[in-house]
Amino acid sequence: MSDSDKPDPLARLGQELDRAQAARAPRPAAERGGAGNLQQGMGLGFRIGIEFVVAIVVATGLGWAIDQWFGTRPWGTILLFFLGVGAGMVNVYRAVTGLGMAVGYRQPAGKPVVKGDDEE
Repeated sequence: MSDSDKPDPLARLGQELDRAQAARAPRPAAERGGAGNLQQGMGLGFRIGIEFVVAIVVATGLGWAIDQWFGTRPWGTILLFFLGVGAGMVNVYRAVTGLGMAVGYRQPAGKPVVKGDDEE
């Protein structure tokens, strides 16, 4: 082999550097799912907020109706307000602990939830 047949080591090194930089370069937001993840996060936030507020409003309204019917004003409203707060907190807890799962899906007992299981 002559010297002209051998690949230039500097050219080969330059190509390897270009490949490494291309592999390391940050991907565009569309590839990372930036907008989709943001929408999912906002959707979950709105869901949690709405579930919490609705639980309190419904329970308080029911307490007010009971007070009107039985004449126990304000005890039914106060009691059911706090029960509504508790129910709202339970709803928030259930929504947050099931973050990696589909709606209505329950993880079998003993199997931990691993983020990214549903991506494959």
